[in-house]
Amino acid sequence: MEGEFKLTTSGSGLSKKSILAVLDALGHAGASYGVEPLPGSYSNFTQRICIEQEGAEPRKIVARRYNPENYEEEHDKPACEFQALRLLYEHGIPAPPPLLLDRDGSLLGLPGIVTEFLPGSQIEPPTEAPRWGQMAAANARMLARIHQTPFSDADKSFMMNDDVEVAWFIKSGVIPDYMREDPDGEMIWHLVEEHWHQRQLTTPRFQHTDYWSGNILWLGDEISAVVDWEEAGYGDPACDVAYARMEYFLEGLPEAAEIFLKVYQAETGWQLPNLPISELAACVRPMTDPGGWFTRSHMEERYRQFIADAKRALLGSG
Repeated sequence: MEGEFKLTTSGSGLSKKSILAVLDALGHAGASYGVEPLPGSYSNFTQRICIEQEGAEPRKIVARRYNPENYEEEHDKPACEFQALRLLYEHGIPAPPPLLLDRDGSLLGLPGIVTEFLPGSQIEPPTEAPRWGQMAAANARMLARIHQTPFSDADKSFMMNDDVEVAWFIKSGVIPDYMREDPDGEMIWHLVEEHWHQRQLTTPRFQHTDYWSGNILWLGDEISAVVDWEEAGYGDPACDVAYARMEYFLEGLPEAAEIFLKVYQAETGWQLPNLPISELAACVRPMTDPGGWFTRSHMEERYRQFIADAKRALLGSG
């Protein structure tokens, strides 16, 4: 029967009208379906739709709608993610194949996209930290593949310019309050403000801009998908590397951070001369919500050490 729910829809947020419209657009009019929320959604609402139709194999798709509270008018998240996924799919990077783009929310109720569902699960600290650390090499190899994905000038129209956006906190020329409140905030603001535009020129690379454990899905010891491409950008690849390394440090896995860097450099042959200043820029993100970042003992202590190491590397190199 059309519209028969086979899974719980509690908290799905998708209206029946939207679901039926999606099914119709994908050639599944009259199919039975069920909806369930997916874990790991932070700045968006993500639901899996399971489809069963007589004479066809069961199919799973994902609807991603962007939270209006986190939506940036100057950045078209639906188009950015949809086009990034198209580009990644064309070049064989494991990411959800894009199916539908809804820039104005007329289909989904909010601006968003629909993709195929790819199986896999997150390996997030703290419970699986040792295993996650052991996979640092695979994680680095995947980021190297992403950064070597070719893109055109036309592709830049939907991507973020990470050479600007990663240092968003210096745009206004005024130190943000959340940085003034942090013990290292003013120091980092002044260092980034002074050094950011003096960085060595590097070839812009395709970037994720939010490459951390929560956006990487695994099947066994293999990465099955890299997800959450709403901030896909281009720029100095050190920005992605810095952010990934910071998470390893916060979780008490500095050895994994070093393995990650060495494998990444071996895969790409790039020296990343701007890594120290990129690491200092990455350290600003936790300042915006320290309570949400430093959730376990010693995390802030490790964070301060990461800052000190990056500062030493920056000033020692120049």
